[in-house]
Amino acid sequence: MKAVIQRVSSSSVKVDNKIVGQIDKGFVVLLGIAHDDTKKEIEFIAGKVANLRIFEDKEGKMNLSLKDVKGKILIISQFTLYGDARKGNRPSFTKAARPEVAIPLYEYFIKEMQKLSIPVASGIFGAKMEVEIHNSGPVTIILEK
Repeated sequence: MKAVIQRVSSSSVKVDNKIVGQIDKGFVVLLGIAHDDTKKEIEFIAGKVANLRIFEDKEGKMNLSLKDVKGKILIISQFTLYGDARKGNRPSFTKAARPEVAIPLYEYFIKEMQKLSIPVASGIFGAKMEVEIHNSGPVTIILEK
């Protein structure tokens, strides 16, 4: 499992020119699911995302979590995180999970974040999405499990 976490001041996702998910202060999580991922990897990444301390405290140090700042999360499915371009110029996506595996795990990730009391917005799995991201920092962290 791979997750790219971007700290944002605001973000939205559109499908067919219609906003389907929108947040203010928080994280955008681009979530890539591999064919051999399980709920165990989802639970690990969800816990890390909820508790990752990358918001500034009163002294300006990155010491506060999403939970501490009462932030929100926008979750976007992103199979292209598993693009392998080591050979040739056309990426291979063979490590990315097929939809029948990825969709239930993507939905489980959303539920895990909600269980951790994080307000969640999301894109639509498999849709062609336009994601607007207003980075705060910018701060981008990559998590893998």
